[in-house]
Amino acid sequence: MYSLMDYSVGFNSDDIVPINQVRANLTDLAEQVRSGKEKIITRNGESYVALVDSRRLDHYHRLEREHIHLSLIDEAVRGIADIDAGRTMSVAEVQGKYKNPAKRRR
Repeated sequence: MYSLMDYSVGFNSDDIVPINQVRANLTDLAEQVRSGKEKIITRNGESYVALVDSRRLDHYHRLEREHIHLSLIDEAVRGIADIDAGRTMSVAEVQGKYKNPAKRRR
């Protein structure tokens, strides 16, 4: 579990809301979030969930997909460099390297 102290981003005390206050203030919190704020909902003093504008959440998801794609491209580039440098193995060598140890006798 993460503590609020783990976050040094631009949160102030108004952005941290105990879960027991959320139901009574949900409309106001939603309006604040829609206007650009993000809220951290706490439970027993620990961060529990975040209240984030759906447009920003969509942006975060796009960034995550982009990061995955960039990582895959990086892996492909490293693979091509390995091939160019002659760092290759035959299928039999790979199978031998990763072959399961002998199965236990019953």
